[in-house]
Amino acid sequence: MKIDKALEAIEALGDNHVATSATTPLRDDAFSLNDTEKINLIKEDVRHIMETLGLDLTDDSLKGTPQRVAKMFVNEIFSGLDPNKKPNASTFNNNYKYGEMLVEKNITVYSTCEHHLLPIVGRAHVAYISNGTVVGLSKMNRIVDYYAKRPQVQERMTMQVVQDLQEVLGTQDVACVIDAKHLCVNSRGIRDIESSTVTSEFGGKFKDPAVRKEFLTYIQLDTQF
Repeated sequence: MKIDKALEAIEALGDNHVATSATTPLRDDAFSLNDTEKINLIKEDVRHIMETLGLDLTDDSLKGTPQRVAKMFVNEIFSGLDPNKKPNASTFNNNYKYGEMLVEKNITVYSTCEHHLLPIVGRAHVAYISNGTVVGLSKMNRIVDYYAKRPQVQERMTMQVVQDLQEVLGTQDVACVIDAKHLCVNSRGIRDIESSTVTSEFGGKFKDPAVRKEFLTYIQLDTQF
């Protein structure tokens, strides 16, 4: 009975999107294994799950799945856990003295809910106001992608993007809004296919209502080519 109640409490926490901190929870020995070792171990775990579900792994369609899933976990959808894969966001002097906000909108987000390991799919909108330095436009996309490629809570991901850019640019004047669909809501549980989740983080000047309104106006512009 106690075990059942504990499991119910854990399930309730997952549905409420509780995040313990703005830092992805990692064990101290998270990088004691290399990628090949991780793939080999995960492959066997996936194989065990599939066999437990009753699937026949001798079938031509299924026999390669454990290896494919393991490689996908390590090399692709969870590659953002590896600090060595963090994008190098070089900065440059703002020689043209551009003093207004710069907005990079509609950045594609493909992430994974850490509560059910189901996809999070949406768009991120990121902005900053230069205090003397600028960063390459593609680096903003790469920073979003880096933090998306790990088991995530959307609130944490939004904060991590802002905190990273604040450090890179040496300014608090950074903002991020993410609008995404969570398949743990859309495809299971309540199975509401229409709902999406919006999170935001505003730093420095973006805490000013007027500046925040300007940013939100920009991301609503219809950009078509």
